[in-house]
Amino acid sequence: MGELVNLRLARKSKQRADKERAAESNRAKFGRTKSERELSDRQKQLSERMLDAHERQSDEDS
Repeated sequence: MGELVNLRLARKSKQRADKERAAESNRAKFGRTKSERELSDRQKQLSERMLDAHERQSDEDS
């Protein structure tokens, strides 16, 4: 005879494995290290400052 399997435990085990696979996929897709986030933030701030520095002044101000 085959081995007896508790179907409830097998189902829960399968669900946990599926969730872990989805989590691994999300970590690869969305996860960034702290240094990557900081670098991205610094680059964004620099580009905003450069854009603001090149803004044209209106004639009403002069």
